[in-house]
Amino acid sequence: MRPIIYFKLGKLELYFLCDGDFWLDGGSVFGVVPKPVWAKLTVPDEQNRIRLSQNPLLVRSGGKWLLIETGIDRKPGERFRKLYGLSEQNPVLGQLSLLGIRPWEISLIIHTHLHFDHAGLNTRWADGKLVRTFPQARHVVQQQELWEATHLHERSRASYLEQNLEGIPFETVEGEAEILPGIRVLPVPGHTLGMQAVELESQGHKLAYAADLVPTLMQTPLPYIMAFDLYPMTTLESRKKMYSRWLEGGYWLGFTHESGHPLGKLILGEKGYRAEPVYPD
Repeated sequence: MRPIIYFKLGKLELYFLCDGDFWLDGGSVFGVVPKPVWAKLTVPDEQNRIRLSQNPLLVRSGGKWLLIETGIDRKPGERFRKLYGLSEQNPVLGQLSLLGIRPWEISLIIHTHLHFDHAGLNTRWADGKLVRTFPQARHVVQQQELWEATHLHERSRASYLEQNLEGIPFETVEGEAEILPGIRVLPVPGHTLGMQAVELESQGHKLAYAADLVPTLMQTPLPYIMAFDLYPMTTLESRKKMYSRWLEGGYWLGFTHESGHPLGKLILGEKGYRAEPVYPD
């Protein structure tokens, strides 16, 4: 499992945490891209699964701690964990403890979307009861996303689990919004209609946490869209729009599912968009 990565973005202190590895079918992760192409980028296991990670971003801003994403749900039990190759416990809780941060010190959580692999640690079991993991935190999400998470259909019901929403006092926004000075959210529909990216900016330095619009560095090319995306052509349009914005604005990208180095930058070449890792000082 990847260790914590710490760096400063202007006045913001950032920590890329890791909630452990999980495994998804490689064909589903790369969508229409054929296996002879994507297998050059990553090696599948005997079940055709590839290794991914979940990388919540911890931010220190104005003396307060905020978290982008909470982590992967492990509450459904052993069969569920075996399906995705999950460990029994959430490593992100141990990483917060290593940093000396207690769950009740997290004051704000920004959700890109509410799928079980992104919002799974909203709640946990304690003494046989489901409780909030971060009891003092505000939970910010797009209004459209909360609607989708509570109005399920055949394609979405496996990704949204009620136990990750129960008892959470969500605060909703509509469209682009500044959550804190230098921290804004922007809709990036496609994977879900309510998904949002998070942009952070301080002293001229910029980072975009791209959510499942660009889950990993190797999925940066425009056609490399997951089969899990409910609206793939909408994803394509969101990518074109945001890639132009992020390239022109000089943003670094944070990859939520990258199992290697989670920071990169966009490059536009003769063959289209790609990304390469960046290593902050």
